[in-house]
Amino acid sequence: MKTQNKKIKINIKIGEKVKIISGKYKNQTSIVKKIIYKNNTIILENINIKTKHLKSKQNEEPGQRKQIEGPIHRSNLKKQS
Repeated sequence: MKTQNKKIKINIKIGEKVKIISGKYKNQTSIVKKIIYKNNTIILENINIKTKHLKSKQNEEPGQRKQIEGPIHRSNLKKQS
């Protein structure tokens, strides 16, 4: 039996202000940066910062540590009016 990839409607749009209602960042507000429909997750500005370690591309170049925003599930967010 094949699984169907249904695109669930998310009532939050890019650029809107949202409030986090549960989890580590509870009661914080932020602006929506990106929506990932496949996982029902949303990336917010300056929330859920993670460190990504990048290898050097060439031998002389050093590696890097890059700060990126991680996704938060849409059920943990609500629109701010």
